[in-house]
Amino acid sequence: MQLSSTLTWLVDAAGASPGADRFLAELGTRLIADDLPLAGGALTLAVPHPIIARRTWLWRAGNGEVIEAVGFAPAGFGGAGSSSGDAGRSWLAALAGGVVHEDAVGAAAEGAPVLGWIGPRCFTEAEANRLREAARFAAAPLAALSARATLSAALEAYLGRRSAARVLAGPLRREVGETIRAVLLYADLRGFTALSESEPPAAVIAALGGWFDCIGGAVHAFGGEVLKFIGDGVLAIFPVGDKPREACDAALRAVASAKAGMAHLDTTRREQGQPPLSFGVALHLGEILWGNVGAADRLDFTAIGPAVNLVSRLEGLCRPLGRTILISGAVAAETSATLIPLGTHALRGIASPCAVYTVPDD
Repeated sequence: MQLSSTLTWLVDAAGASPGADRFLAELGTRLIADDLPLAGGALTLAVPHPIIARRTWLWRAGNGEVIEAVGFAPAGFGGAGSSSGDAGRSWLAALAGGVVHEDAVGAAAEGAPVLGWIGPRCFTEAEANRLREAARFAAAPLAALSARATLSAALEAYLGRRSAARVLAGPLRREVGETIRAVLLYADLRGFTALSESEPPAAVIAALGGWFDCIGGAVHAFGGEVLKFIGDGVLAIFPVGDKPREACDAALRAVASAKAGMAHLDTTRREQGQPPLSFGVALHLGEILWGNVGAADRLDFTAIGPAVNLVSRLEGLCRPLGRTILISGAVAAETSATLIPLGTHALRGIASPCAVYTVPDD
């Protein structure tokens, strides 16, 4: 059987497409070259992500542009994922005068990829059959794309974007990593043990979720990455490029944002008759080993080194010093922000005393 150039590409090369956006654009371009009258196309994939339930790529034939729309997952433990939605269908219907043609690709189960097309006029029956045929041939390459996207999304959800990329690029062996310079942020809730013993599990989970949303959201908003949730604690990094000041200032802005978020959260909790959540956060600048540790067959991607030990010990001074935010001398030496010195303090397990600072409004 002689295959069209589109079907040959789907069989031989489409699975190596770098992403769903390029797959859709290339498929649409090839279908047009095979005399199908297309004005645009859409591809929807289900995504295993804590926030996003589906991603839809929208391709405009006129200029080759591909844009993306996302559908968000419902909140809550055990919430069912939302359906594939009609973002692609709605966009296509507004793009041209034809009728939208859609095909579920592969298995007919809910969550299967959906390919949609529209032309400047209605498709003939023969053209619609050719689009259905292309969808059948697209099943294998889309399965490969979906598998890669699933792996990347899962790793990013558990490890963060930078760390996930490192895991995917490196060998799965312990003691594989690199030394990087970063601003480290360590934050911890106070009184969490008492809260856990006095509140039902659902209330504890909700409190943790609110806390992690505030601190994690602020870290990500200012270019950092959460490495670990440790009980009620958070370890995050702001990698240093050519300008340490930028990373230090970004970390300080993230802390200020998290503090404002926690103030808002506490207002809501008081209105609901719940106690406020107090916390401490510390910042330090230093070198870390960023990579794999663990047993031979059970790895963890994390950061280790003296700088990690120092920032966790520094956070432990928040309660004795009556402060929410503490900053090491290493960060203070680089940042452009105004800080208040609190003297030099010995830290448990750290050989040299540490110069300690705080922010003016703490």
